[in-house]
Amino acid sequence: MSLHDDAVLVLKEYEGQPELRGLYLDHLASHRDAMWKSCAAGHLTASALVIDPARERVLLTLHKKLGMWLQMGGHCEPGDRTLERAALREALEESGILGLRPLEGGPVQLDRHAIPAPCHWHLDVQYAALAPDGALERISEESLDLRWFGYDEVAGVADGSVVRLLERTLAAMPG
Repeated sequence: MSLHDDAVLVLKEYEGQPELRGLYLDHLASHRDAMWKSCAAGHLTASALVIDPARERVLLTLHKKLGMWLQMGGHCEPGDRTLERAALREALEESGILGLRPLEGGPVQLDRHAIPAPCHWHLDVQYAALAPDGALERISEESLDLRWFGYDEVAGVADGSVVRLLERTLAAMPG
């Protein structure tokens, strides 16, 4: 199965955000290159909110280009076989944390946002990744900073999309 086909399957199974989900599926149907940065009409990206439920905190990166505190994520690569694996790969690359596990249940949220030309849109498929006990983060060259924030601190440092991602992640967690 191709990454494009996986994205279609994942989005068909995703039960939230029906209008945005439909827009993503229409985009995939119209653009065979929708998974790649080269798709000028916009492309799917994959991200993951790294969460440490035991300590009630999340790891955010201060994005080098945007200067904003965000979840880990980015462009899909040719070796990615699934959106979930792409999100986990990005989370590992940007956090340095080994042993991240995806929160069961598939994507937590979709977030479509404008980006500068030559492309126009990122259609982000957002997951949550659970950090193992004793996780040690390591900053990457893509970040200005990497920091853990308590759940109650996120709204003070991040934009609304990250706040909503945290809220939906907490709602999707067992127990």
